[in-house]
Amino acid sequence: MTDSYTCTRGRLEEYFDRTAAKTWERLTSDAPVSKIRQTVRAGRDRTRAALLRSLPANLSGLRVLDAGCGVGQLSAELAHRGAEVVAVDISNSLLDVARQRISGDLLDRIEFRAGDMLDARLGDFDHVVAMDSLIHYETEDIVAALVMLGRRTRSGIHFTVAPRTPLLAAMHMAGKLFPRGDRSPAIKPVAEAKLRRLICRDSSLRRWQLPASTRVSSGFYISQAMRLVR
Repeated sequence: MTDSYTCTRGRLEEYFDRTAAKTWERLTSDAPVSKIRQTVRAGRDRTRAALLRSLPANLSGLRVLDAGCGVGQLSAELAHRGAEVVAVDISNSLLDVARQRISGDLLDRIEFRAGDMLDARLGDFDHVVAMDSLIHYETEDIVAALVMLGRRTRSGIHFTVAPRTPLLAAMHMAGKLFPRGDRSPAIKPVAEAKLRRLICRDSSLRRWQLPASTRVSSGFYISQAMRLVR
């Protein structure tokens, strides 16, 4: 991967493992949070539901990668559908929360791994799901990540990006002008037309189709759910 991908991944690892683990643990629970974080929580719930709708209802016998699994909410849903899940995240702290929250038969179907979601040693998969784990990367790095995942995926790559909107552009600029130590690495708004164009031009992805996407907007949370299918 590019140097920009590696640098961003390093900043994300430090943020989620050292700075914001407790914040994300609370955000992804049913504990009371601020109104702004309530909109983020609701938006993430809707995005997760959109990604799940794009997957088969029955995943029995299929191997699925939850790339950037966080506290394992999506991993649990995939396991509930019968998938054998490899749940990878760069944050050991968030993986610890996931192991504590998931139990019983579902936990038996999930293999938690700490590390890079693009690591080829994770093996091959029928489907890959990457919810909000590519939103901090430049468009070219997103395409490169999809190429790497596509080499090891048989059926579908289901992912989200941060769409380029006036609100996200303003938030992105504010983050540059007023940096704070406890803020996550900046989200990179993506122009969907450019992303689609780069995907279609890449020879490694020509056998993949790119259906219509789904926009989720909830207060300060905006996400575009997309997928590549064979």
